[in-house]
Amino acid sequence: MIAKNKLGLFSLTMIVIGLVIGTGIFRTSKDAAQAAATPSIFFAAWIVAGLVAICGALTYAEIGSRYPVTGGYYKIFSYAYHPSLAFGINSIILISNAASLSGVALIGSEYISPLLFEAASVEKWKPFVAMAAIILFYGVNLLGLRMSSQTQNVLMIIKIAMLLVIIAALFFPELHSIAPVVVDESKTSAAALLLSFGVALKATSFTYGGYQQTINFGEEVVNPQKNIPKGIFTGIIIIIGLYLLVSYAYVKVIGFNELKETSGIASVVAEKMFGTAGKYASSILLFLAVLAYVNVLLLSNPRVMYAMSTDGILPKVFQKKDKKRDVLTVSLTVFAAICVVVLFFADKFEKILSFTIFLDSIGMATSAATIFILRKKTAHLNGTGIYSMKLYPLLPILFIIAYVFVGTMIAINEPQLALTSISVLAGFIALYFIIQRIKRSKAS
Repeated sequence: MIAKNKLGLFSLTMIVIGLVIGTGIFRTSKDAAQAAATPSIFFAAWIVAGLVAICGALTYAEIGSRYPVTGGYYKIFSYAYHPSLAFGINSIILISNAASLSGVALIGSEYISPLLFEAASVEKWKPFVAMAAIILFYGVNLLGLRMSSQTQNVLMIIKIAMLLVIIAALFFPELHSIAPVVVDESKTSAAALLLSFGVALKATSFTYGGYQQTINFGEEVVNPQKNIPKGIFTGIIIIIGLYLLVSYAYVKVIGFNELKETSGIASVVAEKMFGTAGKYASSILLFLAVLAYVNVLLLSNPRVMYAMSTDGILPKVFQKKDKKRDVLTVSLTVFAAICVVVLFFADKFEKILSFTIFLDSIGMATSAATIFILRKKTAHLNGTGIYSMKLYPLLPILFIIAYVFVGTMIAINEPQLALTSISVLAGFIALYFIIQRIKRSKAS
């Protein structure tokens, strides 16, 4: 019998799947294909990113068991590191979340814009459509309105249904592309293939995002030592299978080389299966699914900023709330503004993707590394029934190495963007000391 308000194995597995499956799979296969020199590297990037996700999810689950947190994992940084580093990393994670939201909004605009504008002007209007989506849900949240869980569930069903439709295309040989795979021989050296794999891993890593929320599972699962690893492993293995099948369907229907240059890849598959009506329907449905993600991030991140403010990490102004509507007006406004700034700073999804994953590589590696500190500080919890991963320290080490590798590949491929990201981190660390100096001068 499952304890009241505790998650069993099936529920945990479904939650893991729900956390990870987003809208990225309807765009990032194109980016992974662009980076991959060969189809083998393309598919390897999907498998490796999934295995890295398993290592990360198990690591975060133990971090949450040893140091239970509410409202995200930002508190572990201040617990494990110097406050200045904690402030800097937490700040870039918020920037990364804003970039992720902007990127997903651009995915949505990529699907809906061709239905609204002439082909020649679609590219010009994409960022404005994405901005309109952000502003729309900024207004919705500012009014204190909430998208019901039922609505979120419907939009989740849309995503799953679209995945199944794309996979179904594999069973219709007449839809398959006959275009041969052309490999650029200049990109087949060992160094070029390694760089190709690293850049492809950037796109696939983005698509597996969400597993870090397993940090909140520690106290919520029945028999955590047994069910957490089983639920996480099962959930992510299912997702790896789905993502591989979807990506294989893209390659079979569109063609590997053609996939590199095709926009709205899911609607292209739907059009081949159901004609123009299928293309229009899938474009609208996917745009709605994107709006759900935009809404969730606009709802959750201001609450993290509020919590950081109550802990003294951010200024008190971020605690300002419209009590009548229960809206964090300043935090919501600042986060939405950051999203729009990132959107127009980067302009293209590819640039936003690199910016997001480079910042994530810093945040993920440093957050996972806290497990080594937590193991020492919370040794007294060993044997008390909390979740402790097997294969420690191998799993967190592999996870950290993977993100350092991805970050390094981005830095080699896009040094200016990496330098900008590091400058943002350094700027936030410097800002911490400025804020502390102002506080001390006021106190004296």
